[in-house]
Amino acid sequence: MKRKYKVIITIVSLLLVLFVGAGFFAGNYFYNLALNPNTDKSAVLNAPHNSIAVSPEDAKEKEESEKWFKENFEDSFIQSFDDLKLHAYTLKNTNETNKWAIVFHGYSSDGSQMSKSAKHFYDTGFNVIIPDARAHGKSEGDYIGMGWHDRLDVVSWINNVISSDKNAEIVLYGVSMGGATVMMASGEDLPDNVKAIIEDCGYSSVWGEFSYQLQEIFNLPTFPIMHFSSIVTKLRADYTLGEANTVEQVAKSKTPMLFIHGSNDTFVPSDMLNEVYEAANVPKEKFIVEGAGHGGAESVAGDSYWKTINNFLAKYVE
Repeated sequence: MKRKYKVIITIVSLLLVLFVGAGFFAGNYFYNLALNPNTDKSAVLNAPHNSIAVSPEDAKEKEESEKWFKENFEDSFIQSFDDLKLHAYTLKNTNETNKWAIVFHGYSSDGSQMSKSAKHFYDTGFNVIIPDARAHGKSEGDYIGMGWHDRLDVVSWINNVISSDKNAEIVLYGVSMGGATVMMASGEDLPDNVKAIIEDCGYSSVWGEFSYQLQEIFNLPTFPIMHFSSIVTKLRADYTLGEANTVEQVAKSKTPMLFIHGSNDTFVPSDMLNEVYEAANVPKEKFIVEGAGHGGAESVAGDSYWKTINNFLAKYVE
């Protein structure tokens, strides 16, 4: 009988070791796929439900704004809370102003890709700063923060603006991961200089977004892969996928917020908008653009996109 129990214990122990080993292997694989900036992201970005269409009109406007951007930006750098050298593109308005827009880009992109948004803010009288998220563009970092550690970088950029302009009126604007970033930053103790936040198609949590992509791309369940991936993320990037919760941050916000999302978004599911919107206990508005996919609200809505933003900001920025 004793020998039988030993055999059972040995088998169970081997199965447990195999389970944990396979779990960490899978967790490390998906960490590299999603959060290692040096690995190929095509499996995610080129998945059919994640495709983003660009119209000829959008391409032309983007080309024009990029030309303007390259002729006018200056490089700026700050040190992060964890000693990374972070980069941003700064565009000082030719008309002296205390209005500042800090613009945040999406996943696996960089600040230079936000030239269209930057020009809209610039043309309405803002100075513009476009940070490269950690591990993107010219910013240092060996992992993608998905907005979590980046939220503290947002605070650093805010403080950097105020150090040179104590009367600054600051607006935060972000798209996709940038939208999640500004929402996560909203839960921090922001100075009164921050007047409003605009997010476009940000996710309600990293756990929720990754679980959704895991199912859509690989047809895999949340358990146990997300749990092992979260442990690996803690070991390699010092945060868990569960703590990077946009909803919980928005619930702590004291800053007026405008939430934007396309009704046909299949990269960041459109129903995530309701989660963050309902969590906000501040003056708030939402703008759902019918028929728009991920990051396509501006293109589909046309002039009404920036009209909605300008009308919202007019209530809080002088």
